[in-house]
Amino acid sequence: MENPNRPAWWANAVVYQIYPRSFADSTGDGVGDIGGIIEHLDHLVDLGIDVVWLSPVHQSPQYDNGYDISDYRRIDELFGTNEQFEELLGGLHDRGIKLVMDLVVNHTSSEYPGFVDSRSSRSSRKRDRYWWRDARPGFEPGEPGAEPNNWRSLFGGSAWTYDQLTRQYYLHLFAPQQPDLNWEHSRVREKVYEMMNWWLDKGVDGFRMDVINFISKDPALPDGVVTEPSGVWGDGSPYYVNGPRIHEYLQEMHRRVFSERDGEYLTVGETPGATVDQARLYTDRRRHELDMVFQFEHVSLDQGPGGKFDYRPLSLADLKTSWNRWQRGLAETGWNSLYLSNHDQPRVVSRFGDEARYRYESATMWATLLHLQRGTPYVFQGEEIGMTSAGFTSIDQYRDVESLNYYAEALEQGMDRQAALEALRRMSRDNARTPMQWTGGPNAGFGATTPWIPLGASYPAVSVEADRAAEKSVFRYYQRLIQLRHESALVSLGDFRMLDPEHSTLFAYKRTRGDQALLVLGNVSGDELGIPSNAETGTLVLGNYGDVGDHHLLRPWEARVLDISTYPGG
Repeated sequence: MENPNRPAWWANAVVYQIYPRSFADSTGDGVGDIGGIIEHLDHLVDLGIDVVWLSPVHQSPQYDNGYDISDYRRIDELFGTNEQFEELLGGLHDRGIKLVMDLVVNHTSSEYPGFVDSRSSRSSRKRDRYWWRDARPGFEPGEPGAEPNNWRSLFGGSAWTYDQLTRQYYLHLFAPQQPDLNWEHSRVREKVYEMMNWWLDKGVDGFRMDVINFISKDPALPDGVVTEPSGVWGDGSPYYVNGPRIHEYLQEMHRRVFSERDGEYLTVGETPGATVDQARLYTDRRRHELDMVFQFEHVSLDQGPGGKFDYRPLSLADLKTSWNRWQRGLAETGWNSLYLSNHDQPRVVSRFGDEARYRYESATMWATLLHLQRGTPYVFQGEEIGMTSAGFTSIDQYRDVESLNYYAEALEQGMDRQAALEALRRMSRDNARTPMQWTGGPNAGFGATTPWIPLGASYPAVSVEADRAAEKSVFRYYQRLIQLRHESALVSLGDFRMLDPEHSTLFAYKRTRGDQALLVLGNVSGDELGIPSNAETGTLVLGNYGDVGDHHLLRPWEARVLDISTYPGG
């Protein structure tokens, strides 16, 4: 049992996310696989990361790229075999790197045997392991508007699908091929815990839990408030986000899976819609729920009232307010996950930086601002070389179900085709899912054949091979950031204080611990920026220009980390 009063092992760790189908293809079928990951383990060692988070590799129809699982204990043949997975796990452990798997248990695939059984008859023993409901009173099953409630699916349209065989509807917060599990049923929970223990017994080091704060629903399933322009579908999130029994379920999970295990494990919950107060409950180590959460506040600040595809320019003051709220809010109790990129977010250098003129500088500046906060940083594959968003210009290039659904729905509602493509260009999940660019050669060194999704627009100029050989290397800068976290208790555990919160282009904060202090400065613009005359000066610890330059001036997209300790080195 861990001591909640001692710093956890992950306080100075860095996690690297691998999206397997886009990492490396070892078999020549155009899809990344476990063999491809094994071939590049030394890249991870060189970077210096401590943990790999592996997006789903379980057996799946791949309707949502593996987030629709049909067999939780079998590796999908698209990615390899269970034996290859064990080889990967052993290879990582031999190199001192832990492996965290994706846990997708809000929903299963519609091809999961339990759902197939549940769907077969109203009298199926497994019927109530999913959310089956009659049509709305007074409606004929299957007619428009007869859905049990008005909830909108996160992938568009109704969150209910009518089943002709049994004349009832089933709930799916995502695609119809992803029916939601009913966690009110104790056998559902038992099966999840058995499966988690099975993977941990094999040596896995923990789980990243997909939309884990959606698993508890209000059993009454009431209608939601209608907010969308069409006026048809309502927002059901008040009845399933951070639901009524969520803390009970997570504490039960901890008891049944982790409480009696020795070793160093990691549990991180993806928790859309969680507030600071809720995150504190999830991550208070005395409550035995989760180690840390992914929250979405900061990556929603460039989204308008119409949702993620309704773009509005980022306000830096808003971002500072958000980050400061989370840093200060979890300072005494709880823990932050630090991220700007993952498989669901556009590439940060394209989203918030300047990929055309200052790709190196803006990529490393954002990395600096992120990694030197208190929390556990996450690096998404390709982020460490400054990969850019996809740059797609045609709907034919997209593969993501959410993006394709959005495009079809937008055109149906009368949106201009180019406007819809522009929204996808900015925010589609496929921006992060183009193949890893290993070399400037054929297929970017990803594999021997055309990849499952087109290469990103930055190929062939941006690659691991080119970046590691470059004078200005994003990869080498990430190495130094990661090393600094490993070596400095100030970085991993120190206090955080935001400076100049209203400044529109200066991002500045101070980290302190005892008599040690760091000043972190970032110029979030392509223009030179004067530093306030009262700003402290110190010794340069790290900077993306390599020298301190003018103490009173930050160069375009410059990041500067200064030791301003009362007793330097003390």
